[in-house]
Amino acid sequence: MTAELVRGQNHPLSQARLEVRVSAGRPIVAGATLSDEQGRVRGVEWVAHPGAPTLPGLEVSKQAAADHRLAFDLDALPGTVHRVSVLLALPTGVGGPVRFGAVAAPFLAVTSLDGSEVASYTITGLDTESAVVALELYRRQGAWKVRAVGQGYAGGLAELLTDQGLSEAQQLAGSINEAVAQGLARSVSAPPPRTADTDRSRQAAASAPGPDHPYAGPQGASGTVPPQSPYDAPGPQGATVPQSGYPGGPAQPEASAVTQPSAPTGGPVNYSHPGRQTAAPPPPPPTAPPAAPGQPAQPVAGDATGWSMEERLYNQVWGMFEDLARTTAAYRSAVDFADSRMEQELDKVLSDPRSRIGGQGDAAREAAQAKRAGLVDQARAALDRDLAQLAAEAEVVEPALPAAYASWDNPVWHGYRVPMEIPMALRLGDLRLPESENLSIPMLVRLPLERGLWIDSGRVGLDDPLADSDELRRLAMDTAVAHAARLLAVYPAGEFTVQVIDPAGSGASSLAPLVRSAVLDGPPAAGAAGVGEVLARLTQRVDLVQMAVRGGVADSLPPDLDTAEQLLIVNDFPHGFDDRAVTQLRYLADEGPAVGVHLMMVADREDAAAYGPLLDPLWRSLLRLTPVPDDHLADPWVGHAWTYEPALVPPGSQVLQQVLSQVAAARRSWNR
Repeated sequence: MTAELVRGQNHPLSQARLEVRVSAGRPIVAGATLSDEQGRVRGVEWVAHPGAPTLPGLEVSKQAAADHRLAFDLDALPGTVHRVSVLLALPTGVGGPVRFGAVAAPFLAVTSLDGSEVASYTITGLDTESAVVALELYRRQGAWKVRAVGQGYAGGLAELLTDQGLSEAQQLAGSINEAVAQGLARSVSAPPPRTADTDRSRQAAASAPGPDHPYAGPQGASGTVPPQSPYDAPGPQGATVPQSGYPGGPAQPEASAVTQPSAPTGGPVNYSHPGRQTAAPPPPPPTAPPAAPGQPAQPVAGDATGWSMEERLYNQVWGMFEDLARTTAAYRSAVDFADSRMEQELDKVLSDPRSRIGGQGDAAREAAQAKRAGLVDQARAALDRDLAQLAAEAEVVEPALPAAYASWDNPVWHGYRVPMEIPMALRLGDLRLPESENLSIPMLVRLPLERGLWIDSGRVGLDDPLADSDELRRLAMDTAVAHAARLLAVYPAGEFTVQVIDPAGSGASSLAPLVRSAVLDGPPAAGAAGVGEVLARLTQRVDLVQMAVRGGVADSLPPDLDTAEQLLIVNDFPHGFDDRAVTQLRYLADEGPAVGVHLMMVADREDAAAYGPLLDPLWRSLLRLTPVPDDHLADPWVGHAWTYEPALVPPGSQVLQQVLSQVAAARRSWNR
């Protein structure tokens, strides 16, 4: 059964050799890019286009056409490739349409070699865009999946390739457009007539929208048959594919040389292995038996690329976050479409006065509501399937996380030892979405911190209007202490220090674990004099390090200057801070992270608003966290509002004191 995808939805691929068929009703350009685990295209040799249509395991059409067949052998791709993006673009300079909103919605079908469809996708909602990333084939836990993307670019191929990290995007886009223009200038024989059953993808592109995908745009009204690409014509068997265009293979021609269409290879892709390189992080060794056909792969901790288990787990957690975001986006999109379709059907019924009364109107309403419920149930079933797979993966991954990534109740803390190296990232809490209340993803931030933290002690965003203010302030300070303790625990001895400003001493109870274990760089600063002294010292440190780095004389810093990473915890802001202190805090927030000085503010945003626009830059430069679960974090990727839950020490647990005791002992040994 074919999976008809909506934007953001993914589907597993059970075979490596497949085709992607494209139907657009008008001649368009089809291509593909290869990218690594970071999603970056490493060079022009990783782009298949009409001027260079073949890469190892991949072949695209040699010119613009209304129909395309792109051939893939995923097992023959270079080992450094983790993502293949299928690109569509409108030809430029040939007098045709310049935006996808003026043509029929492109239809894509992923098929096996025998022609049976695996998944299909109709790209709707395009307007001024002239290039689009249509589909994405990506490697996940040792298996391949297809994802419906539909990301359009009004700036055409140049903007699309630039967004994928290709530095030569402008030159390559010009070369592709020139090669396409030359190809269209040649005479091309008309294709043979098609029967009603031979091309499912063309039928879908020209027919009315199906029951579970939105309106596909205007149908092609042209009475002429579009020209067929020579790529579609079968050639003699046994033709080989040049093994250029992958790392370690023969060099690709210069941009000026790829403007001429390459000579026809005369046959399909040669699926012989081209010889993989090992310059990228190796894939993890298989630790679980392969899944049965049609069944999801068994989750394995560390089943991602990376040089070390820590890097593999980091990449796996990020992949889980990515999958949760996209499967939820697909579900929400399907529900929105179901609601919109029901409203359209009801409007159509109610617009006829004869159907407003009597049994006919009631029957039409019931039918529309039943269709809507069926679509929502189908989307929910797909969401539940993906959530179950992610939950199974989380159950395996969570116990395997290192201390820097683990929650405070993870047994890994009972075997804690002060590390010798700085980890890649740090866990600040957990993230979840309303559709997945029982599934949370660790929130990991890279180290060293690139921005400071604002622990909000106010009631902003909380549902309970009777929440106790004093209790929230205490919880905010407890959260700050937990984050500071984790930072101290994951850094090697002597490479991270913590200082505290507590003007009125209101955070004494929360700061007790740090004070008792003697891990602070000094007692908490109190009063105006203490605040001024700490801020002046850290500001001077930032100035000195900046001047030394810019002047290239880092070895000339004063011998008594502490070069360790610094964290300043500021409690109860803005009470007890004058204008000079506020200016210094803004300076530390802006300039400090680049030279190892980090800021953690514990404050109520409403109280800080009394300073007016003076504090707006400070507020915007820090990452806002809350001491209680709150849905204030929004990712710019798909726009979800994520519920954040802080990583706090379980009540009654002694793990924090035990960890801080080991940190203090290591610091004393290091200072001898």
